[in-house]
Amino acid sequence: MRTAWRIIVRVLSGLWRIINFVRECILNLFLLVLILCGIAIWGLFSHDSTPTRTVNTTQALVLNLDGVIVEQPSQDKKISKLLGQEFLGANSKLRQENALFELVDSIRQAKNDKSITGIVLDLHNFAGGDQPALNYVGKALKEFSASGKPIYAYGDNFTQAQYYLASYANHLYLSPQGAVDLHGMATNNLYFKALLDKLKVSSHVFRVGTYKSAVEPFLRDDMSPAARDADTRWITQLWQSYLSTVSANRHLTPQQLFPGADAIITALKANGGDMAKYALEARMVDGLKSRADVEQELSKKFGWDTRQKSFKQVSIYDYSAPAKANNDKPNVAVIVANGAIMDGPASDGNVGGETTAQQIREARLDPAIKVIILRVNSPGGSVTASEQIREELMAAKKAGKPIVVSMGGLAASGGYWISTPADYIIASPTTLTGSIGIFGVINTVENTLSSVGVHTDGVSTSPLADISMTKALPDQVTQLMQLTIENGYRHFIDLVAQSRHKTPEQINEIGQGHVWTGEDAKQNGLVDALGDFDDAVNKAQSLALLQKVSLKWVQQDPSWMDTLFSQMQASASARLPDQVKAWLPTPLSEVMSKAQQQPGLFNQQGDPQNRYAWCVNCGVVN
Repeated sequence: MRTAWRIIVRVLSGLWRIINFVRECILNLFLLVLILCGIAIWGLFSHDSTPTRTVNTTQALVLNLDGVIVEQPSQDKKISKLLGQEFLGANSKLRQENALFELVDSIRQAKNDKSITGIVLDLHNFAGGDQPALNYVGKALKEFSASGKPIYAYGDNFTQAQYYLASYANHLYLSPQGAVDLHGMATNNLYFKALLDKLKVSSHVFRVGTYKSAVEPFLRDDMSPAARDADTRWITQLWQSYLSTVSANRHLTPQQLFPGADAIITALKANGGDMAKYALEARMVDGLKSRADVEQELSKKFGWDTRQKSFKQVSIYDYSAPAKANNDKPNVAVIVANGAIMDGPASDGNVGGETTAQQIREARLDPAIKVIILRVNSPGGSVTASEQIREELMAAKKAGKPIVVSMGGLAASGGYWISTPADYIIASPTTLTGSIGIFGVINTVENTLSSVGVHTDGVSTSPLADISMTKALPDQVTQLMQLTIENGYRHFIDLVAQSRHKTPEQINEIGQGHVWTGEDAKQNGLVDALGDFDDAVNKAQSLALLQKVSLKWVQQDPSWMDTLFSQMQASASARLPDQVKAWLPTPLSEVMSKAQQQPGLFNQQGDPQNRYAWCVNCGVVN
C-alpha cells in the first residue's frame, strides 16, 4: 500500500511540475508580448512621423532601392521601419516592397528641393517591378534630370530591371569586372497532366475561351499552339517596348542595344569574353570604374561627409522634402486593387472582395469625394468577388460619381471585369489586359484511393448532393458546372459589350481568354487611352469639373500586431546562415510556390461556385 501511495505521489508531483512549467511559459510569453507592444507603442509616439535628415547645401538623394516596386505594399511601412531599425537591428533587411506612388512623389519633391542637387541610383539590391511601374519611375527621373540636376548610376552588375532604371542616368558606370545582363524575356509555366495521371487524380475542367490557358496545366504537358501564339505576341511587344525605352535613353537604336544572341557571342569572342568591355564598346555604359573611383567623383560633386565617411547623401528611405501647407479637402478617392481577387477580406498581396467593395462604398458615401480612380494591377480571380467589386462601383456611378480606371502592369480577366463600370479606362502600352474568359476546376481522387484499397460509398437524396473529392463527379454535376461557366462567360461578354458600346459578338471575337497588351487593347476598343496614373488624375479632374485635385488614398492598414509578427518571421528567415540556406531545396520550393498559385490544384481561391476569371500566366516573365 505504501509503495502504491508513493507512485501516486510521484505521478501527482510530476503533473504539478508540468502544470507549473506550462503556467510559467504562458506568463513569460505574455510578458514578452507586452514588452514588444511597449516597444512598438513607444517608438510610434516618441518619434516624429517625419524622418530626420541632415540638411546639406550639396547633397545627393540615393535611391538605394531594396526589393521590388509594387502598387501597394502589403505591410505598414512606418511600423516596418520602426521594428526593423529599433527592435530587429539597423542591418535587418526587411524592406522588400517599395510603394510606387510614394517613390515617384519623393523624386518629384526632390526635384524642387534646393538641398538635393542630384540623384544616385544604387540598385544592387533592387529586384524589379512590372514595366509600367518602372516606366512611371523613369518618367519622374526624366523630370528630375530636366530640372538641371544630374543623375548618377553605378553597379557591379546590372540585371534587366536594374538597367532599365539605370538607363535614365546622365552618368552610368559599371565595374571593370561587371556585366549588363540583357537577355530578353521568356515565360515558363508548370504542367501537371503526367503527374496527375500517375497519381490517378481526375481533373474535371470547365472553361469557355480558346485562349483561356489557365486550365492547360491539367490537360496537357506543354503549351497549346493557341496559347503559344498569344503569349508570343504580348511578350514580343513587352520586349520591344523595353528596348525602345532603354535605347532611347542611351541614344542608341534597339538593334545597337541588343543585336541578338549570336552577334553578342561573336563580339564577346573577339574581346576574350569581357562583358564589361563589351558594354562599354556598345555604349551601354559611360565608363568602367571601381567603387572608389565613383565615390571620388561623387564626393567632388556633392561634397564629403566626414562623419559618415562618404559623399554627402540621404537615402530615399530617410528623405522627406520640406513640408508644404495643404488645407485642401480631398475630392478624388484613389482605391488600389493590387493582386489576385479573392472572396472575403483582403490579405497580404491579394484583393479582398469585401474589403475593396467597402472602400468604394466609403468613397461613394463621402460627400466631399467627387470622382473615384480605381488603380487596377490584378490578374483577376474569383468571379463572385469580382462581381461584388463591380456592383459597388456601379452604385457609385449611379450616385453621380465618375469612375476612372488606371491600369498598372496587369488588369486581366477579373481585373478587367472590375474595370467595366468605368467612364474612362487608361492603360499603359505594356499593360497586360483582356483575357476575357471563365474557367473552373474540380479535382477528385477516387482512383488514387482505389489503387491503395480505399473506397467511398454512401447515399444522397440527389446526384447534385453527392459531391466529394473522394468520388467521381456525377454527370449531372458536370453538366451543371459547364452551364454555370458558360453563363458566367456570357455575363462577362455582356458587361464588356455594354461598357465598350459594342455588340456581344464583337467582344467575343477579341475575348475567348485572349491576352492583349495595352496598345492592342486600345486598337480593339477595350481601353480609351494609353497613359499613366498622372493621365488618370487629369481625366478624373476633367470628368468631375474640378478646379483643383486633392487625392485621398483609401486603403486598409494592417494591424500593427500582425505586422510585428510578420516582420519578426521575415527577420528570422533573413538571419539564417548562408550555409543553412544553401542546403534548402530551393528548386522544389519554387515549384511548390508556382503550384500553389494554380487555381484548382489547391482550393484556396474561395469562389463559392468554383468559377474564376483569372489570367494565371499573365506577366510571369523572366
